Amino acid sequence: MDTGVSTACLFLREMNEDAVAVLDGLGIRNTEVFLTTFSEYGEEYGRVIAARKGKMRARSVHVLNTQFEPQLFGAHPRARADAFAWLDRAMAGAAVFGAEHYTFHGITRLKKNSVPSDVGKLAASLRAICDACAVHGIGLSLENVHWALYNEPGLFRPLKERCPALSGVLDVKQARLSGYPYQMYIKDMEGSISHVHLSDVDERGRICLPGTGVFDFETCLRRLKDAGFAGTALIEVYAGDYGDVSELRRACDYLGEIIDKIG
Repeated sequence: MDTGVSTACLFLREMNEDAVAVLDGLGIRNTEVFLTTFSEYGEEYGRVIAARKGKMRARSVHVLNTQFEPQLFGAHPRARADAFAWLDRAMAGAAVFGAEHYTFHGITRLKKNSVPSDVGKLAASLRAICDACAVHGIGLSLENVHWALYNEPGLFRPLKERCPALSGVLDVKQARLSGYPYQMYIKDMEGSISHVHLSDVDERGRICLPGTGVFDFETCLRRLKDAGFAGTALIEVYAGDYGDVSELRRACDYLGEIIDKIG
């Protein structure tokens, strides 16, 4: 198990190509590149990130969900074909900077009358998405997100059974927002977690960097280890949740000390 920082932490502070350079300059070893718009999808921009990220490993790539992810599940053939074309372009660029996984939200559940999940249909779509990512050597990782496809425990396991290439991403912040304990998501994804998103929370429920709030990281990391997780714990907070960028390195060091402690 090791640590890293998502470029999402620098959203609107730095453009992605500058964000990876800042993180590398801090001595961060791993990152998740959160691509934010269509002009960042493709091999040309992938080369820019590759040139600026220094020694960091790009453990994963993230995209802005609503731009094409929901349409990958759509019934309209033209919209679905366009979505897969953008997926291919994004993954081609991500492969250039060495992304190992694609942190995926999938469909959105923004309507109050969202229909129950049809696991069979969802799994069929996920298999096609997995195949499209695999062309570029990237694995598909479904993240628990309270407003998206995986919004409650119990869904990942039947999807995994029908789509064996699928892995999972635990986000403790999203677990809290979903109203379910993060432990339930760990159990659901046990043995299949590729990486995790970590953040802290203060006494008033505000997000903050690991080590500056009240969240019990030692218990969380021990539970992850017991579930077979040996990947990267990526810090993901918002740009307004901390002060100077040097605090990101201190948060990584804090998590690293706990990881060393639990062995």
